[in-house]
Amino acid sequence: QVQLVESGGGSVQAGGSLRLSCAASGYTFSSLCMAWFRQAPGKEREGVAGIFSNGDGSTRYADSVKGRFTISKDNAKNTLFLLMNSLKPDDTAMYYCAAEESGSWCYDDRITRVDEYNSWGQGTQVTVSS
Repeated sequence: QVQLVESGGGSVQAGGSLRLSCAASGYTFSSLCMAWFRQAPGKEREGVAGIFSNGDGSTRYADSVKGRFTISKDNAKNTLFLLMNSLKPDDTAMYYCAAEESGSWCYDDRITRVDEYNSWGQGTQVTVSS
């Protein structure tokens, strides 16, 4: 199982930016599909963005974050990132990174489905004030 440690959360005002990081260990990073999820109080965990660590680094985003969030990876550092710009109060949530051994599912919407992943980080809190 992959060990994942998130960092970079915090409190910002609306319109601000944050960059989340997720350090991975215990598995060959380039063999992983990885994604960011978030969960607000009283709501279900939802997929935010996903990326296939190998190949062309194809990405997928939830409609709510398209054009504002960017997922990326540094294979040399085994680290996943989420750059969040133009933050809104609705983005307030605990953010989690997740990883799973890659497969064909990495190339479609399943990459941001909760039930595709077995390895999860502990989460990092993002709070956006108006």
